[in-house]
Amino acid sequence: MSLTAGIVGLPNVGKSTLFNAITNSQAEAANYPFATIQPNVGVVEVPDARIKRLTELFNPKKTIYTTFEFTDIAGLVKGASKGEGLGNQFLGNIRTTDAICHVVRCFDDANITHVENSVDPIRDAETINLELILADLQTVDNRISKVERKATSGDKAAKTEMALLSRLKPHLEAGNPARSLEYNEDERAMIQQYNLLTMKPVIYVANMDDEGFAAPEENKYFQQLSEFAQKEGAQIVPICARLEEELSGLEPEEKEVFLEDLGLPQSGLDHLIQTAYTALDLCTFLTAGTDECRAWTFKRGMKAPDCAGVIHTDFKRGFIRAEVYAFDDIDRLETEQAVKEAGKMRLEGKEYVVQDGDVMHFRFNV
Repeated sequence: MSLTAGIVGLPNVGKSTLFNAITNSQAEAANYPFATIQPNVGVVEVPDARIKRLTELFNPKKTIYTTFEFTDIAGLVKGASKGEGLGNQFLGNIRTTDAICHVVRCFDDANITHVENSVDPIRDAETINLELILADLQTVDNRISKVERKATSGDKAAKTEMALLSRLKPHLEAGNPARSLEYNEDERAMIQQYNLLTMKPVIYVANMDDEGFAAPEENKYFQQLSEFAQKEGAQIVPICARLEEELSGLEPEEKEVFLEDLGLPQSGLDHLIQTAYTALDLCTFLTAGTDECRAWTFKRGMKAPDCAGVIHTDFKRGFIRAEVYAFDDIDRLETEQAVKEAGKMRLEGKEYVVQDGDVMHFRFNV
């Protein structure tokens, strides 16, 4: 299951620095707007202590974490929805992602140019949001022009769609993202076809300096952005992109020591990755054995055959049943035999709703 998040924001807010850290790559990070013209794409492992523990228990030949793809999209500016600053190209890059990581500058530094010549996280966030809303309005207007005549002539499907579009358009015109409108199940299925930018989940990334990151709740810029995100129902993650870039160059053991010295339970990047996972309502099931221990991504609510299909389509097609036990049980009991003897391993059929942290062995026949 390939999943992507686009890193967006105004020019010079720290997107490329964050991207360098999150992928341990070297995307150009320069002190001028549009240092990033083509989107940089990188894949990062999703941190998961459960896989590390399974590796200790099974000593497999391979250990594979699930992954998440991040796309560093060039800085948007006012007028992007009308093509300013290569806006159409950048908005097109966002459209292909599953979620949006919206980086907002939350620090003062006279040596780093701000496109608006001052730091104001709410203004900056609203600038990007407005461009996304305006782009969605264009999409809705285009759709209305295609559907309106059919609806007038009595086409039932077109009339249903026009009812949705007639509610959605004034909602967007009032400056509201599409995701904040209420939809029934049929409308939600219909609106997915439009691929609207403001339907995507948003995570606000408050990029701070070292001092602000040490105590984000005391930082005025973070406080402002946090209140803004809360009103939207969006999540916010504090990060010091420069510090994260330094951390990304360390060996795992050095990184752990550095984080301990800073008094941090995890890096800001790990926090961001996990938050993106949550925002997309994603979970992880696990497979374990002497050949391989592996994490697999699935959507919350998926049933056993669909999760089998995440591994291979043949597994879904020929699904018989699944042997399942909870990670917590093998973590405590340490062997599958002990899990069986404790009555914690069970057989589940086609209607079983897979849970986060399930360890699964699929039985199938094709």
